[in-house]
Amino acid sequence: MRTIAKSHILLRDRIELPDDLRLSTEEFCENWNFVRSTNALRLGERLILRGWSFARIASGPMRNGVGDTLQEAIVSGLKLALHHVGTRFNAAEIEHIELTQYPWFFLAKVRVLPCIIQKGVALSVTEASIPSPVARRPRRLPLNSAALYPDFGLAMPMLKEMLITSRSAQTMPQ
Repeated sequence: MRTIAKSHILLRDRIELPDDLRLSTEEFCENWNFVRSTNALRLGERLILRGWSFARIASGPMRNGVGDTLQEAIVSGLKLALHHVGTRFNAAEIEHIELTQYPWFFLAKVRVLPCIIQKGVALSVTEASIPSPVARRPRRLPLNSAALYPDFGLAMPMLKEMLITSRSAQTMPQ
């Protein structure tokens, strides 16, 4: 098993790359291959020199993995994180690895940055890549909230009484 570290790059199967760019890869998991010969920074430079674009997304999925060894835990977390990379991204960079050792196992928190590699210097923007606005949550309960939660206020007087009696019991001399 290869040693997995920060800034390693993974490519999807059947990714289009420049004809003169030779990369040695090894299969990692379903639809993903490790690039053995370079890291993300160097790959980006090589692509830009050939007139291609290499863009990283600012944040990506972070997932936890568990294993008997450090590398098994990293592999487990990495597979889960790659599973959550959108299909429009054809590469991923390992951005963060945090390891914790417990008596019987290792825990790895792994974050990947989704990347887009494509021909040309301008990235194409699709409707799917534009984030949709998030609706604001209402700040107050709806007007019919008393009907939705009829027993909500009943517990407060009882809790207040319990608090008062417990305080008075604590202050009484023994």
